[in-house]
Amino acid sequence: MKKLILGLAITASSLSFAQEKAKESSSSVRFGLKAGLNVSTISGGDSKAKAGFYGGAFANIPIASSFSIQPEVMYSGLGAKDEQLTDFKVNLSYISVPVMFQYNVIPNFYVEAGPQFSFLVDSKFKYQSASVKANDYIKTFDFGIGLGAGYYVTDNFGITARYVAGVVDIPKETMGADATGKNNVFQIGLAYKFN
Repeated sequence: MKKLILGLAITASSLSFAQEKAKESSSSVRFGLKAGLNVSTISGGDSKAKAGFYGGAFANIPIASSFSIQPEVMYSGLGAKDEQLTDFKVNLSYISVPVMFQYNVIPNFYVEAGPQFSFLVDSKFKYQSASVKANDYIKTFDFGIGLGAGYYVTDNFGITARYVAGVVDIPKETMGADATGKNNVFQIGLAYKFN
């Protein structure tokens, strides 16, 4: 709970700072939606990539002519498949709150970097047709660093790509003292900014 409050406080303070800067700049805050494909793995074991979905909303807040802050709230489906047991999957569902700092290289193309705070909604171990809750084995908070880029084809419609590298191990101690593994995900998708 403390981590959830901390993540929300950081997001709120980023928003309030960015809104003050946006008032000083000639550009205004723009809201939007984004969705796409996740290709995720869990480091530290024999896992292979698993496909998932992400989607949510964002606010793009200019703080200078070429810089902006983009806080987001997204649902993100992560996890991995086992390399040896082909029918075994780890399915993880998170509400993620990235706070990305964007730099416009040219007006329609940007690069970005920033922290991502994720809160576990559901977790399951799945083998063939059987599915077991995994909440006793997976931590409820995850933290990662995102790097990405995007290109707006029109003023409203864009293509985005991002890699988020996990910083903390996600297994709880109930998995064993030596259990390690970090979420890593590559995302590609579409974004739409409202006027």
